[in-house]
Amino acid sequence: MPAPPEIAEPSTFRAAMARFPSGVTIVTTVDQQGRQRGFTASSFCSVSMDPQLVLVCLATSAECHATFEQADAWLVHIAAMEHEPVARRFATRGADKFAGDDFTPHASGLPHLADAPAVLECRAHARYPGGDHTILVGEVVSVSIGGPEPAVYYDRAFTPACRSGRM
Repeated sequence: MPAPPEIAEPSTFRAAMARFPSGVTIVTTVDQQGRQRGFTASSFCSVSMDPQLVLVCLATSAECHATFEQADAWLVHIAAMEHEPVARRFATRGADKFAGDDFTPHASGLPHLADAPAVLECRAHARYPGGDHTILVGEVVSVSIGGPEPAVYYDRAFTPACRSGRM
């Protein structure tokens, strides 16, 4: 009988995932008491065009996990290079994520990041367990596009999405 495959060391797995370029998103909502909550995620993608669905993954250990487990809606902001400090703050446990004046109220009442390259307003569609994360699937109910070009996260650093200025 063949030996079972070896499991990758966690540090090697993290290093391999860091070699995969991805976008950076900042996801926001409000809890049942009206407090602003949010997190940074690079695990984000489209799921379906009909209906229009996207997914984002949230660590079960995140301080805002319980809020997003119950949230009816959230905003996914595609981050630009200028949003790196905000994205890093939203990725830091215990940080005052909404310090400063980076956010304004969206028409939905959710916290809106000014000048994001794209913002998707999502209505909760489904939630799935995914190891130490929860996979949040949202139905996109509105989209706004504008702002600077998006950032890419690669090898634990933010870089411009494209160097030519065109996507």
